[in-house]
Amino acid sequence: MKKFIFPLLVLFCTSAFAQLVNHVDEPAEWVNPLMGSFSKVDLSTGNTYPAIGVPWGMNMWSAQTGKMGDGWMYTYDADKIRGFKQTHQPSPWMNDYGQFAIMPVTGSMKFQENDRASWFSHKAEVVKPYYYSVYLADHDVTTELTTTERAAQFRFTYPKNDSSFIVIDALDRGSYVKIFPEQRKIIGYTTKYARGKLTNFKNYFVIYVDKPITISRTWHDKTFSNDSLELSGKHVGAVIGFKTRKGEQVHLKVASSFISFDQAELSLKREVGNDGFDATEQKSRSIWNKTLSRISVEGGSVDQMRTFYSCLYRMLFFPNKLYEVDAQGKPVHWSPYNGKVLPGYMFAGTGFWDTFRALYPFLNLMYPSINKEMQEGLINDYKEGGWLPEWSSPGYADIMVGNNSASVVSDAYMKGLRGYDINKLYEALLHGANNEGPISAVGRAGVKYYNELGYVPYDVKINENAARTLEYAYDDFTIYQLGKALHRPQAELDIYKKRAMNYKNLYDPQTGLMRGKNKDGSFETPFSPLKWGDAFTEGNSWHYSWSVFHDMNGLINLMGGRQKFVNKLDSVFIIPPIFDDSYYGGVIHEIREMQIMNMGQYAHGNQPIQHMIYLYNYGGEPWKTQYWVREAMNRLYKPTPDGYCGDEDNGQTSAWYVFSSLGFYPVCPATDQYVLGAPLFKKAVLHLENGKTVTINAPANSADNKYVSSLTLNGKPYGVNWLSHSGLLNGAVLNFNMTAQPNKTRGTKPTDVPYSMSLNDK
Repeated sequence: MKKFIFPLLVLFCTSAFAQLVNHVDEPAEWVNPLMGSFSKVDLSTGNTYPAIGVPWGMNMWSAQTGKMGDGWMYTYDADKIRGFKQTHQPSPWMNDYGQFAIMPVTGSMKFQENDRASWFSHKAEVVKPYYYSVYLADHDVTTELTTTERAAQFRFTYPKNDSSFIVIDALDRGSYVKIFPEQRKIIGYTTKYARGKLTNFKNYFVIYVDKPITISRTWHDKTFSNDSLELSGKHVGAVIGFKTRKGEQVHLKVASSFISFDQAELSLKREVGNDGFDATEQKSRSIWNKTLSRISVEGGSVDQMRTFYSCLYRMLFFPNKLYEVDAQGKPVHWSPYNGKVLPGYMFAGTGFWDTFRALYPFLNLMYPSINKEMQEGLINDYKEGGWLPEWSSPGYADIMVGNNSASVVSDAYMKGLRGYDINKLYEALLHGANNEGPISAVGRAGVKYYNELGYVPYDVKINENAARTLEYAYDDFTIYQLGKALHRPQAELDIYKKRAMNYKNLYDPQTGLMRGKNKDGSFETPFSPLKWGDAFTEGNSWHYSWSVFHDMNGLINLMGGRQKFVNKLDSVFIIPPIFDDSYYGGVIHEIREMQIMNMGQYAHGNQPIQHMIYLYNYGGEPWKTQYWVREAMNRLYKPTPDGYCGDEDNGQTSAWYVFSSLGFYPVCPATDQYVLGAPLFKKAVLHLENGKTVTINAPANSADNKYVSSLTLNGKPYGVNWLSHSGLLNGAVLNFNMTAQPNKTRGTKPTDVPYSMSLNDK
């Protein structure tokens, strides 16, 4: 029986009758990888699965309850496990690539997924970031797994049986297997992927078993092959068998490569070598504890601590490393763009439409070295594919809108990352900003209209046109910011500075909201601010009208001043969660998630509005940000299988929580600023890569004391509504005085507001 110590030091607060966690030794033990897994197509509570891996690892592993090819590979309400799958899946909507499955069975050689499936119970399941265990009732086998970046180990505990087996399923888009009984070895590859058009794509795997193989069979589709230990076809697999004693443990060592069998062998030797299962598990556990310990928090409830570290865990997976390490110790990758094996870094499995908002800014603050690798990977994306990806899965996927690679590139440089070819990336940004790509989600769909008219028209058959316009305008701002930092010619800068103001072209003074506009300059008619989709992307005008990250002052002026702006913000929470779903012809899950959360039109379960709560700081009423931030954290996040309020989306929705719990949020990436909220914990310490620390003290924090009465920064009174990134990098101590009543004078002056382009870029 596997035993875990749950390190917990609590203080009992007699006034609130609540347990507060005073110290966390091993943050990995506080993570619930099942948070968000109780999801389905029409209602997402995260759309996550229990990802067992290491931070940014090339491969993850998960129990598979769903059918082969189903994006919902693991759902909490399922009864049976069909296998244990190597996965790279960023979300069920994107599905997977390079996957294959392993499953122990007993009694007979059942290899088809429904036949081999076994009942299981969460009561006989242990799930950690670095370790998974479950009892497979139909086979009387306990399966354990643990991982490295590109390899894994399995430990199967069998009953006394003459007929014990292991099934390898290489899945059904073209696959290959070969068994080497004398070497106790199986090799194979899978070519299965869900998105894009990939060249020369294979995920090669090698598997070693530590027990003599007495039975070896290969299979295709629904039948065994007659006599061959090597097989290729649309859907092939292998079965190996042996006798087992009661309680006998059989071990597998597994690695894979997108390059070759030899590279998979090299990774297995380098990352696992002679290590036993327990040694690999302990190494993975140590990696997680070290990585999660970059931020230490204390003085929160048990649930708050579990939610915090579960969110932080989820943020540290995507994008996955697509690169491998060759025999000389140098990074090398298979290119999804041309099918060649080339030197250098590459990553895959993230959608910038989601993650530009907070996930990448978080990496720039807390884990800049990994984002430096990611930026180098983007250079290779551009060199090999001709464009920057907006949704890599891997390569180019035709989904979502915007040109938000500009924000990801610009924010990294503006936040101080150096040591890579930023000029090549700037060239890539200019190329993407001025050209339509090979698919609508690469480059800029409607760019000719946008550059000539200042917006993408509603009536020219380009879907989600208003959303594209607003995101392009912000992306142009980020290009302008980077261009200034690189001392580009003024004439070039002026182009992007002007285009950054294109958001104004969609503002409708009659409704005080953003609205689709026709080619002739007239607004779309009829117009319903409650209509999801159409001119917008997975949202309505109430959600997208705030997508002016870089110039809230300009938006305030359009809306008629600070008070009207604040009233408009208030309206988001006041208007009932009614909706118009006519564009979709039915209720999409994002609509349902807004409807059931009892927060009006505030749709936190999707990304476009997640920054909106922080905008009260620009309108002079920061205490409303403080109130709603706490409400959102308390009401929309739980450390449970139904713990999110919508799609988690590659770390973005988790990043909102982690940033917000620290007391600030990056409303406008590609600037030096974070906008203040209110911290959740009594204390948090950020251990920065440069050796400095940021300490956030809020000793009076409690469920009632959610408002910031006063703040000092490095011992001096601090009255403005933002923090500088560069200031935090120098090390900082923030002391928040938290109270139950809002301070309606702090942060209210026009000079207290965060960055706005029309104010600060004269």
